[in-house]
Amino acid sequence: MVENDDKAEHPFPCIIAGGGTGGHLFPGIAVAREIERRVKRAQILFVVGLKRMESEILSGYGYRVAPIHVEGLKGRGLKRGVVVMLMLPKSLFQSFSILNAFSPRFVLGMGGYSAGPVCLAAKLKGIPTAIHEQNSYPGLTNRILSRSVDRVFISFEESRRHFKRGRLFLTGSPVREELFRDRAPERNGSRPFTILVMGGSQGAKAINDAFVGALFLLQGEGRSLHVIHQTGEADHRRVMEMYRDKGLKGEVLPFIRDMAEAYENADLVVSRAGASTIFELAALGKPSILIPFPYAANQHQETNALALVRVGGAKMIRQDKLSPDHLAQTLAQYMDDREALEQMGQSARKMARPNAAGAIVDHLLEMAG
Repeated sequence: MVENDDKAEHPFPCIIAGGGTGGHLFPGIAVAREIERRVKRAQILFVVGLKRMESEILSGYGYRVAPIHVEGLKGRGLKRGVVVMLMLPKSLFQSFSILNAFSPRFVLGMGGYSAGPVCLAAKLKGIPTAIHEQNSYPGLTNRILSRSVDRVFISFEESRRHFKRGRLFLTGSPVREELFRDRAPERNGSRPFTILVMGGSQGAKAINDAFVGALFLLQGEGRSLHVIHQTGEADHRRVMEMYRDKGLKGEVLPFIRDMAEAYENADLVVSRAGASTIFELAALGKPSILIPFPYAANQHQETNALALVRVGGAKMIRQDKLSPDHLAQTLAQYMDDREALEQMGQSARKMARPNAAGAIVDHLLEMAG
């Protein structure tokens, strides 16, 4: 383990850049927490885009945030793509200004378009720079940056072939430490079967619709279950109305703030297959039904899901096969077979990399000298 005790009396500024979704932010937060644990006077600044969600999440964790004007290129169309390209000089100028003011010992890019200008500016200034790729298929920003940064950290072995040779390290994806808080004592068998539903930090309409339909069918069979359903902000009101119209009960939330409690209470998770979710499920040993986002770049969510399916830690349903009937039947199968559910959770742990944040910080402190 690389420590920094000799520098303990001096400020140790560092920048973590990236975002767009919780899947980019939460691994960055896990790394930030590990840096703070290891370096007494660490000063961490997150550089993100202009989405309100990014700043709200990071401020909730007590971190300073510097936004830059940047947007993603993928799927924008020609007209909007030109506008985005014209914004790049401004975002690069903003990145240089932030670096000059903050003087970081290193910059870590966590993926997402906001990492691009910051990492590029850092490299041009000679600041040690690294990136972390959460997904099995690297995003466009990280594929470009990998050619110039000092080190590349990957979560899945499947990612390796998509990067050119270089300083490539398999670390896994860091998981937020608060998810590992002391677990409550096991509850007795009289509690209802609990299902946690989430489509990622932004929700998923297809999952919301299919699950509400499945819940209606299960309730019609007289099954007793409790639901914790993260809908995403944009779909929350509509899903609430669906629950009310169908006479369904559950905790229906736009965004779950206390994920540790939600995971702890869940017997089974129904979710998209973002990399952060995959590694959280593995670390916590939670059985899951994964429904990959079908329009993810190069089908990376399906590849993510298959990594967990292959070790027996999850069941996958492709979205084109998703229906209330199919989902209800799958849920009922696991509700009736607790032994299979327990085995799935144990198998999920085979993919866990509990020291991912520590491994990344080892490299970052070494880079910082």
